[in-house]
Amino acid sequence: MIILIDYGVGNLYSVAKAVASVGGDVKISGDVDDLKRAEKIILPGVGAFGDCMKNLSATNLIPELKREISDGKKILGICVGLQILFAGSEESPCVDGLKIFGGQVKKIHAGGLKIPHMGWNSIKFGDSKLFAGLGENPYFYFVHSYHAAPDDKKIISATTTYGETVTAAVERENIFATQFHPEKSGDVGLRVLKNFVDM
Repeated sequence: MIILIDYGVGNLYSVAKAVASVGGDVKISGDVDDLKRAEKIILPGVGAFGDCMKNLSATNLIPELKREISDGKKILGICVGLQILFAGSEESPCVDGLKIFGGQVKKIHAGGLKIPHMGWNSIKFGDSKLFAGLGENPYFYFVHSYHAAPDDKKIISATTTYGETVTAAVERENIFATQFHPEKSGDVGLRVLKNFVDM
């Protein structure tokens, strides 16, 4: 069973529908016992970093979520679900993230391009199980004004360009996260979700 964490943010039903369409046994839940029983976890996120952390804190899931990640359970963060894996964000300077990864989330310096970055962009990716089977420079759908700047650049698994080089995905061992929305990215997005389901 894959638990899609319900903490009041994110496109829960569209993500759940997309995961189910590629064979995932998915349940939307904010229950700590479900988190313990889950084989995998999906952490969505839409909106401001601070609001997401406030809502997640209110569920009392954070200690168990960190424990499950530390124990090696696979997790997929999506959009702000990627960002809150980091220590903090320029968007909400006084709010701590989950601190799974070191580093900050920083505003995109788009060089005169419109912010938020909204629409389809191609990505460049390295050797990653999450992107297995995809052709060169596939296009994904983004909606964001901020992106992750990890302390350890080796965890960046994909980038895109929007005025500057932008972090499009990160991964380390059992932890995977995308800044783009796979559930809104057509067939390539479904392939990413299937790759996660099949891990």
